[in-house]
Amino acid sequence: MTNYYCLVAGLPDLSLEDGKLNYTVANFKSEIYPELSEKDRKLIDLFYLKFDNANLLKLLKDKEAVTDSEGNYSQDELLTLISAVREGDAPDKKYPSYLYEFITAYLALSAEEFYRAEDMLSAYYYAYAMNCGNQFISSWFEFNLNINNILAALAARKYKMDVSQVVVGNTDVSEMIRTSNARDFGLTEMLEYFEPILRISEIEELVEREKKIDLLKWNWMEDAVFFNYFTVERIFVFLLKLEMIGRWISMDKEKGSELFRQIIDKLKDEVQIPAEFR
Repeated sequence: MTNYYCLVAGLPDLSLEDGKLNYTVANFKSEIYPELSEKDRKLIDLFYLKFDNANLLKLLKDKEAVTDSEGNYSQDELLTLISAVREGDAPDKKYPSYLYEFITAYLALSAEEFYRAEDMLSAYYYAYAMNCGNQFISSWFEFNLNINNILAALAARKYKMDVSQVVVGNTDVSEMIRTSNARDFGLTEMLEYFEPILRISEIEELVEREKKIDLLKWNWMEDAVFFNYFTVERIFVFLLKLEMIGRWISMDKEKGSELFRQIIDKLKDEVQIPAEFR
C-alpha cells in the first residue's frame, strides 16, 4: 500500500518567484505520480486526461497540430489511436474506452456537425470519470459537470438560445436542466450550490466571475476531503489546487500570490498527523 503520509509530507516546498509557480502539474506527474500504486495512478490519470482530450481534438482536425505535453499520451500515441479507430482495430486497453467511443462518433459526424465535437467529448469524459469507482473523484466530476451545465443553460436562456443544445451529459441533473422551464430548473432543493452559481452567473466581469467559480470549487473540495488525511483523494485535491493557483496567478498576480501562500500554509498544517493517528 502506498504511504500517503510520506508522499504528502515529502512534497517539495512550493515557492513563488516573480509571480510564477516553480512547481507545476507537470512536475507532479514526473515526481509524485510514479510513487503511487497502479490503481491510484489511474485515478490521477483522470485529471491529466483533459489535456489528452484537448490534444485529441486538435489532432482530429490536423495531424500536424502542436499538442500539449502534459497529458497521459504523446502525440504519436494519440495519432496511433485515431488510426486504429479508422481501421476498425480492436481497442488497446492502455487507452480509456471513452476515447474510442468518441473518435468513432466523431468520424461519423457530417461537416455541419463538427461544432458538436467538444461537447460530445466532454460528455464521454465526464461519464467515464464519474464511473471511476472513487466516491470523491466521481463526485468532483459530477460537481463540475453540474456547474458547467447550469452556467451554460443560464447563458442560453439569457440570449434566447435552445438550452437543450448546450447541456452535456445524461445524468438526472443534466436532464432536468435540459427540459425544465422553472427558474431554477427544479434544482434548488437538490443542489445546495445552485443559488451561488446563479449569483455568479450574474457577474459581468469575466475574470471576477472565473475567480468566483474557482472559489466555489475550492470550498467544495475543502469540505469534501475534510476527513481524508493521507489518501489519494488528498493527493488529487493538491493537484487540483496546484492547477487552480496557477490560473489565479495568470489572472491576477497579487490575488493569486495571496491564495498561493494560503494553500502552502494549509498544506503544512495538513502534514501534521491528526490526533487519532498518533
